[in-house]
Amino acid sequence: MRHKSHLRLAYLATAGLILLLTALPAFSQNCALCYTQAASAGARMIQALRSGILILILPPTFGSIGMIFIVRRRSNQFKRDDDSAEPGQDW
Repeated sequence: MRHKSHLRLAYLATAGLILLLTALPAFSQNCALCYTQAASAGARMIQALRSGILILILPPTFGSIGMIFIVRRRSNQFKRDDDSAEPGQDW
């Protein structure tokens, strides 16, 4: 059992290292139209673009964190210790 957790940790560390070493432009879409529009825009347009990005990113992020919290809490709610179970209760 302990070997599996060390193996999982090694896989996770390797994946994290690969993500850190990958070039940042590899993650972007490099949309030429978006880039030229943002480059030629004024300060107000750039601020509006940043606000729009935050508006589009924050709700899914908070929703994902909330779902992880709920699922984690529910899974802990239904776990029971086998030692404390009474002999006649299997439900």
